[in-house]
Amino acid sequence: MNDLLISMYIDDELDLDDKIVFVETVHEDKNFKDDAVNLLRQEKLIRTDVVERLPALSIRERSSPWRLKLFRPLAAAAAGLAAAAIVWLTFWPSPEQPLRPWRFVIYQPDAQGVELAGSFSSWKRIPLKHAGNSGYWEITLELPEGDHRFSYIIEGSRRVADPTIAVREADDFGGENSILTVKL
Repeated sequence: MNDLLISMYIDDELDLDDKIVFVETVHEDKNFKDDAVNLLRQEKLIRTDVVERLPALSIRERSSPWRLKLFRPLAAAAAGLAAAAIVWLTFWPSPEQPLRPWRFVIYQPDAQGVELAGSFSSWKRIPLKHAGNSGYWEITLELPEGDHRFSYIIEGSRRVADPTIAVREADDFGGENSILTVKL
């Protein structure tokens, strides 16, 4: 609840009564104040120039005299385990997985529309709502624990990784997806 109140304060979504509650809470609760200041500093970074690409990491493969070039036993074992896991996940009933609300927010003041697509939606586009006149677009979704890949889609075509999440990976179309880790 505190994170939501801080976020609404930053996005200028509070009415005067809520702003009074916010200021009183900041003065009474040091942890709340610290959280608010940290999120304001992060917001300041968000509003600066967006880094389009993270530097590429170079990973060199080590050669080993024990490694067979024609047949890779570890790769075969991994493929077999992956196939078994897929069959198990497909046909074995799973218990209801707990969910956590996650608020997606992006600052795009000139955009006419912003959508979100990710592994959690089977890459179907989900429209975000304009947060007042603040320039922010937002949506809160219930997500299961784990890693989720996603990107924002600005005005129907321009894909943008989340500028607040540094962990990214290249997608199959020459762009990047953010990787969000949700813990319950």
